Amino acid sequence: MRDIARKQAVQAELFLVAEIEGEIVGSAMAGYDGHRGWVNYLATAPEHQHRGIATALMASVEDGLRELGCPKINIQIRADNAAAAAFYERIGFSPDAVISLGKRLEED
Repeated sequence: MRDIARKQAVQAELFLVAEIEGEIVGSAMAGYDGHRGWVNYLATAPEHQHRGIATALMASVEDGLRELGCPKINIQIRADNAAAAAFYERIGFSPDAVISLGKRLEED
């Protein structure tokens, strides 16, 4: 919940929610730092997967980032998440030869 609250305070237009008949079935959270766009979260409810919801959310994220002048999108997924890697490759993403490092500034 903290991530959602923080996102609503910064570039809230890049927090997207998909609904079907009032039920939340998917969401995406992205950001743009002036150099790269980042997709931090993308999710579809299990019972609604494989219906194009994630693809539609990503298309909307890409449109929003383009409107901000974003030249490239980065996504990080867990190395063992083959399904996510396959999804992103199907919609045009490819692996970058980089090492991802992180440092927590706040424990959630």
